[in-house]
Amino acid sequence: MSRPMLASVLLALALAVALLISFLYFLPPGMWSSLWDQTVMGLPFLLFVFAVSLCMGIAVGLMLDSFFRQQWQAVVQALRHIEQGEMGELHREEPPPELQELWRQIVKLQAQWRAQTKRVQKLAAEKAEQEERLVERILSEERTRLARELHDSVSQQLFAASMMMSAVMETMPPDDERHRKQLKMVEQMIHQSQLEMRALLLHLRPVHLKGKSLQEGMTELLTELAGKVPLEMKWNIEDVPLDKGVEDHLFRILQESLSNTLRHAKAKSLEVLLIERDGFAILRVTDDGVGFDVERSKSGSYGLQHMYERAAEIGGMLKIVSLKGQGTRLEVKVPLLHRGDDRD
Repeated sequence: MSRPMLASVLLALALAVALLISFLYFLPPGMWSSLWDQTVMGLPFLLFVFAVSLCMGIAVGLMLDSFFRQQWQAVVQALRHIEQGEMGELHREEPPPELQELWRQIVKLQAQWRAQTKRVQKLAAEKAEQEERLVERILSEERTRLARELHDSVSQQLFAASMMMSAVMETMPPDDERHRKQLKMVEQMIHQSQLEMRALLLHLRPVHLKGKSLQEGMTELLTELAGKVPLEMKWNIEDVPLDKGVEDHLFRILQESLSNTLRHAKAKSLEVLLIERDGFAILRVTDDGVGFDVERSKSGSYGLQHMYERAAEIGGMLKIVSLKGQGTRLEVKVPLLHRGDDRD
């Protein structure tokens, strides 16, 4: 039996005893027997009083027990929500005066839990950002170091091997056609290795422009590349006003595109455009190489997928058109947001 019900039953029995004592006090002793002889609903009056008191006590006890059970269940449910980390408002009816202070403490506890959770999440986010910046810095330094070492060692050795092969080809007898063909194949392999190395060095270059504008960074990159690769290169790069993040992404897309051209296209000419037209910044890279199947390569090429993702991250759209034997054209269109567009 719960405490509210037990208290109600005991209180009802106490009232019945008090009522019986009052009857005995006010009735003459000769009439006390009438309390037993008089019947109500077939029960002696004395038993009837006790039965009615007991029933009333049980009924009141049940109501109090149900009421307090609901209140305590609401309290337990609220504490369970806090324990499980649910940050929503606590749904409850107006508590009785006895429980109002308890509910105030529960609401205060939830507010403290919510504030603590926000602080912990903020600290976790700041820590993740710091770690990400640290990793990016370490990766950038390592990429720069690898690019420098590869340029100073492997790239120079390949260049020396290419020069030696050219000298050997010039000193060979004209009638030694078989060895000449073999050496020509070796020379082509060295030439392809040089292109692969230059493509790798493009990948390893720092992603950021290091204080340069996109126009300056692209011009410097293309000028440097034109002096190292046997491609006819043309470019038209306008000074397009862009945010720093957009410039970095477009510069990286250009690096990836040039790397793919050097490694796979077998192109003889390359054209790069950066222009502003109709509210868009347009980056276009065109070559006359062997071409490829865009749909098939898109699903299996990490580089292509990465370029599509970079274009999407700056709100742009990347389109690649390639035909077998007719070359490839890559175009990125990024909408220009002027200062008046973001007043809201």
